[in-house]
Amino acid sequence: MTDASLPILLGTAVTLGFTHTLIGADHYVPFVALARARRWSARRALLVTLACGLGHVASSVLIGALGIALGAALGSLEALESVRGGWASWGLIAFGLGYGAWGLRRALRGRGHGHRHLPGGRHVEEGETRSVTFWTLFIVFVLGPCEPLIPLLMFPAARHDWHGVALVTFTFGTATVATMCALVWAGTRGLALIRAPALERYAHALAGGIIAMSGAAIRVFGI
Repeated sequence: MTDASLPILLGTAVTLGFTHTLIGADHYVPFVALARARRWSARRALLVTLACGLGHVASSVLIGALGIALGAALGSLEALESVRGGWASWGLIAFGLGYGAWGLRRALRGRGHGHRHLPGGRHVEEGETRSVTFWTLFIVFVLGPCEPLIPLLMFPAARHDWHGVALVTFTFGTATVATMCALVWAGTRGLALIRAPALERYAHALAGGIIAMSGAAIRVFGI
């Protein structure tokens, strides 16, 4: 790869990482919805988003690296990413419906947010749902593909420019995860300004519905 082409490729990686995340509401809507329903702090919401974002990018990097090592054609890798996209969308729908049903059941039982208060106004959620929620969401995001990344990797790889491969991977990954975190931060800050006491009881149920709809959007619009 020539010195002139590398900046163009890196600029493309930044642009695609940003637009791929911005257009794909599933990259940030689930985190914003869960942060509001579970009353996460901004720090916790960003840490969960960061972990899932890194898993999301790393899985595509691993598949791309294996494809390069095995000499797989670009079409084969893109087909695999398409299959993974289907798994991720159905996983998000299933998670949203399951979480929403759980939240609706709690609401009808009058348990609300289901937390106990500690001195100083802090609260702790009951049960093991926090870890289940995180790991389910993490697995869904690991399954989810970064479709634009594979073609970007193949260009420098075809020229055996491993320095270029590393730079493209880092640039695209940073743009993707940074955009996810920025959108989640903005979304949680915005929702914090909205007061709707009548809906608080159904916060978990609403969050589940929103998550399921974001997964359905992937199926319908292919984003």
